[in-house]
Amino acid sequence: MTVTHVQLLSVPVADQDRARDFYVDVLGFELVRDNPMGPDGGRWVQVAPSGAATALTLVTWFPSMPPGSLKGLVLETDDLDADVVRLRERGVALPDGDVHVAPWGRYVTFDDPDGNGIVLQETSI
Repeated sequence: MTVTHVQLLSVPVADQDRARDFYVDVLGFELVRDNPMGPDGGRWVQVAPSGAATALTLVTWFPSMPPGSLKGLVLETDDLDADVVRLRERGVALPDGDVHVAPWGRYVTFDDPDGNGIVLQETSI
């Protein structure tokens, strides 16, 4: 096998505009593309952290992936404390409360507007 990287991860959402706004305006991702797709008025909405090799595509068309069914999307940060402040300022609920400490680093959990579970972590080892 000659796999070089993960290109895309599909995130199941109900409303692509709302999801795009969350990932871009709240999490600070870049909008890679937002293009028409297919004959039925579908859209290809792709976002990614700046400079990342892997992007997220915000999908509505997979019956086997209902909105909110993705759990455990892990995002890495260099400054968890500052990002927690920003998330709270932008109205993101952190249901577990404070930052959790683990042997490998620190993290918080939260959901996107559709209930997809996200872990924001700062790895220390």
